[in-house]
Amino acid sequence: MKILSVHSDYIVINPISKAIKNADESDTKETKTDECLVIFTAVEQRDEQSKPEEIASAFKKEIDSISEQVKCKRVVVYPLVHLTSKPSEPIFAQKVLAKIMETLEGYEVHKAPFGWYKGYTLKCKGHPLSELSREIVVGAGTGKGEENVSRSIIEETKVVSKFYILDMDGSMTPAENYNFEGNKKLETLYNYEHKKQRVYAKEPPHIKIMKEHSLVDYEPASDSGNFRWYPNGRLVKKLMERYVTDVYINYGAMEVETPIMYDYEHPALKKYLNRFPARQYTVKSDVKEFFLRFSACFGQFLIMHDMTITYRHLPLKIYELTRYSFRREQSGELAGLKRLRAFTMPDMHTVVADYEAGRNEFEAQLKESMNVMDAFTIETEVAFRALEEFYNVNKEWYIHLVKDVVKKPILIEIFDRRYAYFITKFEFNYIDTMEKASALSTVQIDVENSETFDISYVGRDGQKKRPHILHASLSGSLERVVYALLETEALKAAQGKMPMLPVWLSPTQVRVIPVSDKNNEFAAKVADAFEKKNVRVDVDDRNESLGKKIRDAGREWVPYVAVVGEKEENEGVLAVTVRESNTKKDMKVDGLADEIKLLCKGKPFEKLNLSRQLSQRAIIYSL
Repeated sequence: MKILSVHSDYIVINPISKAIKNADESDTKETKTDECLVIFTAVEQRDEQSKPEEIASAFKKEIDSISEQVKCKRVVVYPLVHLTSKPSEPIFAQKVLAKIMETLEGYEVHKAPFGWYKGYTLKCKGHPLSELSREIVVGAGTGKGEENVSRSIIEETKVVSKFYILDMDGSMTPAENYNFEGNKKLETLYNYEHKKQRVYAKEPPHIKIMKEHSLVDYEPASDSGNFRWYPNGRLVKKLMERYVTDVYINYGAMEVETPIMYDYEHPALKKYLNRFPARQYTVKSDVKEFFLRFSACFGQFLIMHDMTITYRHLPLKIYELTRYSFRREQSGELAGLKRLRAFTMPDMHTVVADYEAGRNEFEAQLKESMNVMDAFTIETEVAFRALEEFYNVNKEWYIHLVKDVVKKPILIEIFDRRYAYFITKFEFNYIDTMEKASALSTVQIDVENSETFDISYVGRDGQKKRPHILHASLSGSLERVVYALLETEALKAAQGKMPMLPVWLSPTQVRVIPVSDKNNEFAAKVADAFEKKNVRVDVDDRNESLGKKIRDAGREWVPYVAVVGEKEENEGVLAVTVRESNTKKDMKVDGLADEIKLLCKGKPFEKLNLSRQLSQRAIIYSL
């Protein structure tokens, strides 16, 4: 199938007369559609090898992608046979078009009659994305916008799994029979996993916040699910990157860097691709096909393959912060920073000798993940997943983890067959304002890839042995961490509380507001003093009223606002408004700097990523 998309101010369609015997029923009335996405469409001979519903599904994915980029939900499907030199039989094209009309849920859809001579007048908007062509080949593994799907995704649909609640007393209750009173978020997690309703009915609130605060936004010139980060957003993300990297290094991991694309035909990678439940982007170079990495796994495994490892080196840990990893998530499931196609993933792999060592590391990394979530001030619900055979042998260990480490009931999924490389995993799931769950921290025990990638270690007896490998992302993707933070603050705002980021992540920690221009010089000296103490400070020297400056600082969630006038200048104190407690107090620079330093203890520091003077900042408009 070939399509040509034209983002239009309007299209006027005038059916003249039937061109073929079995043309659509229509009258000759002229119709006009304003502010629309016109999709000229031609069904081809080769499409006849596929089912109409498969073609319609692929068509919708392309329309979802284009629609998201140009922000238009009104679609006009216009059959245009002249797009191709090899059109399908008319009756088949009509079946495909009928399925397309059924598939385009969520859009206002109009259709020009098939099989008619038609006149039309169209006004194209003329922006860079207003005219886009696509070639849709169902089942193809290459080409722009195509995806490859691993066998693991297919196998996952065949798995029979059961959900239980494992309580601290060791009792395991089928989730559908559990009394969730006092555990409503755990109930939400179960419902989300059980019903698998991934699509949002309306836009999650974090999307509005990320734009209002000029943190991050969609990039219309890229594929859906790829974002641009503005200066303050980049600062927040950079602080997160530094923090999580420090956690891994302090935990004993060696940091590496690996390529973002790999050869489909590499024997180990080919096998691994079909054991990892993800869809991949494909890139063609000369005659070879490559895929964009969806994790750091294979890059680190290939390094491990080339290492000489002995029992003395175990547990051996390798870490990489991937910027970026890529997964071609389904268009309908994309949702802001929650589910996207290019993301930053802190990824560690740990080589261990055996099951016992694997369990010990699993528990240690569970504790590390809890610390990371605490650092980000994110509340989560815990889910374990386990192969039934492994769970039955290790039941007491799972009870110990719930009772002594997690210390609250968890959701546990028991699956009857191993559809991927892992036998057990845990996930820390964030529950958002719209009752959707998102996995953040996760650790898996992998019993397959040491064989796949020929990774071995020399044991005490001098013999080569196959280790187990733990996959760990102690935070999950950093984009999802930002999503969870913003969703949390959206809920606070809805409850009438003061939303704000943790002080260590706040782009501006202190804003100094001079009462008048006469106080600008003193305000600058105050800012100098804060900068020397590694506090992110800016000065609102704009020609605005004092009230507006204070309101703007509140809209930006600045944790501390220091107003300086003649009184403060004479007394050497600051009139400080503390956002979290919504209180006011007089403080000296040293006292406030010490308070901020205590709140940021153990966290990295970065300087402002914008001009210190607000009057010198360019205005960033969200799309």
